[in-house]
Amino acid sequence: MRAARRELSGVSARKGRRRLRGAVARRWVAVGALVLVALLYYRPTRAYLDARSQRSDRAAAVQRLRDERATLRRRLQASSSLDVLAREARALGFVRKGEHLFIVKNVQQWRKKLRVSNAPRSGG
Repeated sequence: MRAARRELSGVSARKGRRRLRGAVARRWVAVGALVLVALLYYRPTRAYLDARSQRSDRAAAVQRLRDERATLRRRLQASSSLDVLAREARALGFVRKGEHLFIVKNVQQWRKKLRVSNAPRSGG
């Protein structure tokens, strides 16, 4: 009987080891599959995240360009009026037909002399 028990216990111990080995092997296969899936998803996920950050950067640039466009349109409308064009032409030195251009120099010295001559004099 003891021999039969030993044989049976040896057989069951072997089966237990096989079951244990099989479970370990399945776990390693599952871990390997997860690693493979992670490796396969790494690049597409990274590309998606990069594209999303580029999208937000470009959206900010587009908004900035729209604001600049609106400012330029306002400036264009304002500068297309005749009064503004005449003012800018005069600032550049243009004169109307029949007018004469005079260039005045040393205005600051003239103003100083004018102040000195108009200063109240104390008489005694």
